Amino acid sequence: MAYDKFTVLRSTAVPLPIENVDTDQIIPARFLKATKREGFGDNLFRDWRYNGDDTPKKDFVLNNPIYSGKILVGGKNFGSGSSREHAAWAIYDYGFRCVISSFFADIFKGNSLNIGILPVTVSPEFLDKIFRAIEADPKAEIEVNLPDQTVTIVATGEKESFTINSYKKHNLMNGFDDIDYLQAMKGEIKEFADKSLY
Repeated sequence: MAYDKFTVLRSTAVPLPIENVDTDQIIPARFLKATKREGFGDNLFRDWRYNGDDTPKKDFVLNNPIYSGKILVGGKNFGSGSSREHAAWAIYDYGFRCVISSFFADIFKGNSLNIGILPVTVSPEFLDKIFRAIEADPKAEIEVNLPDQTVTIVATGEKESFTINSYKKHNLMNGFDDIDYLQAMKGEIKEFADKSLY
């Protein structure tokens, strides 16, 4: 399934300065019955967003209208816990295209990269600067430049580099998942097969 191409994203950001956000908090287990990737955004952080009677919790950041954007800024160890792909699906379906943290659980990071979300790991010091910039101005913009592999706080110009696997970078920039990547190489694969002894 192809996803939006990711090159340079300049957006306001939603701050979630909580450490050890696990996948059950991102999308509770009771919502994992569906097999299609759509619709999970409605239940992103469900138990943090809503009361038992389905009324929004006013003190949760996603219910605060001053915060918006395609970037979610999380605390250290984001996406820990179970390996459920649905956590990444819920974040993508809600509208986020990038999550910034100082540390990601490996499986969550891989699941995100596979569906078009860019998980950006920055230093704890730079993460703190991002949180402070958003606290000072909820409309502060963050620029995530995938080709250059940099994150910039636009108002101050402060910048930090991040690393990413070159294959995953290529796929994100082209909007490919693993199958799309192979489909794009169909001609080369056929050429190789035609030259093969078998």
